[in-house]
Amino acid sequence: MTSEPQQTPTEDPTAVSRKKDHIDLAFRSRVESGELDRRFYYEPLLAAHPATGSLPAFSFLGKTLRSPIWVSSMTGGTALAGKINHRLARACAEFGLGMGLGSCRQLLYANEHLSDFDVRDTMGADLPLFANLGVAQIEKLFEQKETERIPTLLQKLRADGLIVHVNPLQEAMQPEGDIFKRPPLEVVQELLKTFDFQIIVKEVGQGFGPESLRALLQLPLAAIEFAAAGGTNFAKLELLRSDVSKQEIFEKMTAQGHTAIEMLDWTNTIQAELGERCLTPNLILSGGVTDFLDGYFLTQKSALPAVYGQASGFLRHAQGDYAQLQAYVAAQVRGLELAGAFLKVK
Repeated sequence: MTSEPQQTPTEDPTAVSRKKDHIDLAFRSRVESGELDRRFYYEPLLAAHPATGSLPAFSFLGKTLRSPIWVSSMTGGTALAGKINHRLARACAEFGLGMGLGSCRQLLYANEHLSDFDVRDTMGADLPLFANLGVAQIEKLFEQKETERIPTLLQKLRADGLIVHVNPLQEAMQPEGDIFKRPPLEVVQELLKTFDFQIIVKEVGQGFGPESLRALLQLPLAAIEFAAAGGTNFAKLELLRSDVSKQEIFEKMTAQGHTAIEMLDWTNTIQAELGERCLTPNLILSGGVTDFLDGYFLTQKSALPAVYGQASGFLRHAQGDYAQLQAYVAAQVRGLELAGAFLKVK
């Protein structure tokens, strides 16, 4: 009686099932030419598979990041938002990310919701954490001679600086929106003259046109955050809260704005033209960034040191338990490692 041949240690025990999978999935895995990502050259010969955790650390906003990802401003003031902020801060600590908080306006006058925003212990001292106020609120603080509330806010949160969000269109569409009495640029300039903490200026869903970018790049900001069109459109969100007649009149107004790549092209050109007169050294490229490929493309195209921001993806995964968020961030970081090894931006 002949015995069955014995499997040698060098044989792949998964080979049969794997080959069957290949046959079953071959037709489903076809990629038509129109579906190819035309932003990159794929170079499969020039690198080995990168080790997990191999992204190089780099300096950004005076601290060291291990991944070029910025957790763009979220929210606070509710029990769920507080949990979300602390989960996001935990992910920042684990993967070496920077973080901008959502609007901290309510902390200027009371500490009722401080615990929702107070994530420094969770995040650790070695990563950049920025508070956030609207330019309308800062304008009012100057008008009321209460600007010392701003450094007090930063001390409460042990934040490295302040994000100033600029949102005139959102405020105009919001039923209870603030009215700007001064151009936002003047308020930012006065803030820079008054205090020496780091300041980031961002839009909130429409982005900046080229003249606004030119003006900002000539200021000694820590960074500009694009918050370009393509993500949450807060002007449209606020318009949807208003009456139907207003929605019909202003619907097209909320469709104004600029994409991140459009803004980046302008910024690269302006930075080259300004030379030493370009005083803003960093960018946070956010707005419509859906995944690591978008982020990798933008940061590689930037003439200035840049990280990329994601809001909706992080927010969506931070609403479950931490393991869900952890898996999502780990996949994004791994994607960046693979992109860096095998993709070159055209």
